[in-house]
Amino acid sequence: MKQFILNFKRYSYLLGQLVKKNIKLRYRRSYLGILWTLIEPLLTMIVLSVVFGSLLGRNSRDAAFDGVPFPVYVLTGRLLYSFFSSATNSAMKSIRTNSAMIKKVYVPKYIYPLSGILANFAIFLISLVVLLCVMVFFVMTGSYKAPLNGFMLMSVLPLLNLFVLAMGVGMILATLCVFFRDIEYLWSVMLMLIMYCSAIFYFVDSMSGETQRLIKLNPLFGVIHNFRRAFFGQPYDMTLFIYTSVFAILTLLVGMFVFYRKQDSFILNI
Repeated sequence: MKQFILNFKRYSYLLGQLVKKNIKLRYRRSYLGILWTLIEPLLTMIVLSVVFGSLLGRNSRDAAFDGVPFPVYVLTGRLLYSFFSSATNSAMKSIRTNSAMIKKVYVPKYIYPLSGILANFAIFLISLVVLLCVMVFFVMTGSYKAPLNGFMLMSVLPLLNLFVLAMGVGMILATLCVFFRDIEYLWSVMLMLIMYCSAIFYFVDSMSGETQRLIKLNPLFGVIHNFRRAFFGQPYDMTLFIYTSVFAILTLLVGMFVFYRKQDSFILNI
């Protein structure tokens, strides 16, 4: 652990540069650049609200979120899912993307997936500005009376769980993708399944008990659900919080173990 900390400090400048590079590459040749971080989730929220609002938003309510405007409900789920999707995809491709550097100089290889996830996390934090602005808009128009209490500060912990989960999954995918290129295509299908099982644009209370139990097995649903509860001034669902926390930590440990065991073989397969 001491050696790991010393190595991390030694390469912290490189990590920072890789994070900046990943952010710049994402928006290169784009006229609006980083502004898309704010525009894209807003446009997505509008589309999903229009498409699903009449079907789910007005005719059904989740008991935990009764009174919350449907666009805000959609936006909270969409932002967290988008980070998980983009972060894991970036980490998955990080070793092959940086193969030229890996072949020339020694750098701890975990730096590459970590830099991709940190870059996406920075973009995600910027995009939270949109969520705050949309919330303020509904409060100012009288459509929503937001409860201001200490629970709102607790929304940080689900975000920490989300980062740890993305890091663990990203490390596993980065390792597998070096040896099995088909993982990229399989993961895109898995992400679609995860999205539909995360209650981004529907209410879980409207489903049968068995279906609810299956959805709650998805750790990303638990993260999104508890973030929503805290952000809307409600206490955590502690069962889900403990489950997602343990799942995220175990996933990170497995990811680190797999990555460490296989990293010496990367150079033979990239």
